[in-house]
Amino acid sequence: LGLATVYGVVKQNNGFIHVQSAPGQGTTFKIYFPPQEPLAAPLSVPAAIQPVERGSETILLVEDEATILEMTKRMLIRLGYTVLSAASPGEAIRITQEHAGRIDLLITDVVMPEMNGRDLADNLLSHHPDLRRLLMSGYTADIISPNGILDDGVHFIQKPFLMKEFAAKVREVLG
Repeated sequence: LGLATVYGVVKQNNGFIHVQSAPGQGTTFKIYFPPQEPLAAPLSVPAAIQPVERGSETILLVEDEATILEMTKRMLIRLGYTVLSAASPGEAIRITQEHAGRIDLLITDVVMPEMNGRDLADNLLSHHPDLRRLLMSGYTADIISPNGILDDGVHFIQKPFLMKEFAAKVREVLG
């Protein structure tokens, strides 16, 4: 896991990370979580599990981490979407220039080499003004938002995410 993902998981669970580093001695990361209350009763399984929402739109997925790109692409394909995937912003721009059909949604990591997800979205909007945007990051939304990354019309999902949560967010953004 990347440090941003670990940080996001720790923050979601109200924890904190203590880092100690010294030249020649290495680095130690200590992760602290608040104590959990014991469950009063065992968790029950819902009688009817809600089906995951599916779609048929075309999605441009941009992620510089190969394993996350492949996993997210597989999720989207299983949900019925056509997926154009790119491992870098430059590749994403090239794909949009070469793709003759409509692209309904851009899903991109926030932090990438070459340019960040917001700049990539702005670049693609000049040629695809109706493009919907979903940014994803291991950082929490409160870290991303104060830095001016999220604008009107830009949606956000924090990594890691479950397929059901991801499917719901994609459907929400696509409308």
